[in-house]
Amino acid sequence: MGGQLGGTATTGGVAFPGLFHAWERQVVAGIGWELVTLAVGLDTGELPDFSKRPARHWQHQVRINGPLYAALLEEAFLGAGGRLSYYELARAVRATASGFELELVGRESERRVACRQLVDCTGDANLVGLLGLTRHRDRVVQPATLMFELGGYDVAKLDAAKVERLYRDALREERLLPGDVANPRGRFVDFLRSRGSNAQHVLGADGSTSAGKTLANVAGRRSVLRLLRFVRSLPGCERAQVIRMQPETGIRETYRIAGEATVTVGDYTAGRVFDDAVCYAFYPVDLHDEHGVRPEPLREGVVPTVPFGALVPQGSRNLLVAGRCVSSDRLANSALRVQASCMAMGQAAGAAAALAARAGVTPRRVPLDELRSLLRTHGAVVPEAGGSRPTGTV
Repeated sequence: MGGQLGGTATTGGVAFPGLFHAWERQVVAGIGWELVTLAVGLDTGELPDFSKRPARHWQHQVRINGPLYAALLEEAFLGAGGRLSYYELARAVRATASGFELELVGRESERRVACRQLVDCTGDANLVGLLGLTRHRDRVVQPATLMFELGGYDVAKLDAAKVERLYRDALREERLLPGDVANPRGRFVDFLRSRGSNAQHVLGADGSTSAGKTLANVAGRRSVLRLLRFVRSLPGCERAQVIRMQPETGIRETYRIAGEATVTVGDYTAGRVFDDAVCYAFYPVDLHDEHGVRPEPLREGVVPTVPFGALVPQGSRNLLVAGRCVSSDRLANSALRVQASCMAMGQAAGAAAALAARAGVTPRRVPLDELRSLLRTHGAVVPEAGGSRPTGTV
């Protein structure tokens, strides 16, 4: 429904995708990685040193220029023969003998589109829901975050103890509210040092509906206003300002499909190599809540995989998903939802849909060896049956 490609990395402002590497090896590559590195190069940026194990996982996330990345995505998509149609929503989806028919609604038009294969990359499994297939959503979901950046002050010149006292006073007096600072146990001077980036929570956000997303966006902007007014009241921060703020909150969790296979947190943390694995994933178990977040790193050498069956909704034909709605339990999903893993799932689903359309079969009938071969042709790192570690070099 937005006006650009890239989603979380562009409109959401989380312009630091990861993780592509694990234990000094690259585990996610392919088309997404090519575009990320192209964005870094065109912006005269630098990649992290992947040959050195990071002290913290986020040190291996890749910093990109979000608007530039969006433009590069469009260039690549249009260059491959794709057709873009922003500002449209699917009002209905109907299964047909040859695939699907979608009713799309735009600002000034309604139209029908027929296709043989469908890949739901909405993040919320919207098309899966419209088809009446099973989705899961927990009663309480992870908070959203509005990305923004503060400036106009020098942390080194602040009295950290005084700032902390004033911060606790503001919380007690409800001039600041729970979620305004994502880590309520942390020091406010550390929030100021982060410039606010990825350091705020919109508690209770429901990104699965238009009304819920509207409320989340409004709540996020109100939070930024509270923070700015409070920061400007601090000695030494009188000229603080908002340098940038994204137009939408980033959503961490809504629906997950009921797939033909489900990745559990046990599968994930053990690094299970599924027989039908199509890609790797690598990130700590990363569940956010009202208390903040405490990532749970994976054990030495563990690299999880994603089975093809987790991309196939139960009871479906000619339908796949990719991204955070992958079939998984809540804790596994808190790690699988990140950008690099979603890129790998997206390439696997797209390749399977293309092969299925060419052969006139449903994706489950595509030979796994043929799918893996096509993925490797386009640079993806593909798990090997019976193995536990990816091969390759940094």
